[in-house]
Amino acid sequence: MSTIPKNNSETVAHTPGRAGSIGVWILQVVLAAIIAGGGISKLAGDPDMVDMFADIGAGQWLRYLVGALEVAGGVGLLIPALAGLASLGLAALLTGAVITDQFVLEQSPWLPLALLVVAAVIARARWSRTEAVVGTLLRR
Repeated sequence: MSTIPKNNSETVAHTPGRAGSIGVWILQVVLAAIIAGGGISKLAGDPDMVDMFADIGAGQWLRYLVGALEVAGGVGLLIPALAGLASLGLAALLTGAVITDQFVLEQSPWLPLALLVVAAVIARARWSRTEAVVGTLLRR
């Protein structure tokens, strides 16, 4: 008769959490690369970006603002204490991109929508740390 060993609760409890944490980190790094890369192209004056913001009609200052916010958000995703806040900020920025793509540029909003979903997943996964950071800031 074989016996089934008892589960080591410590191993069982930490394995899914560790795998989930690694998965969220992978999402953070990928999103940071995509978003920061787009921000750098906006700040560098990529002709496609200049034309796109001309089509939006708000002026090139918006290209610089969005580019700077994208670079800052991408960097923030890579800093553990800021990852949740950065993903929330990027979710807001990507919401604007979805709306702009759909209603102003009349093009497919699927890419910013997919990135918005990834940012929301990261924000949810990092929520407890975000609450701690905000709580610390409010106590000061």
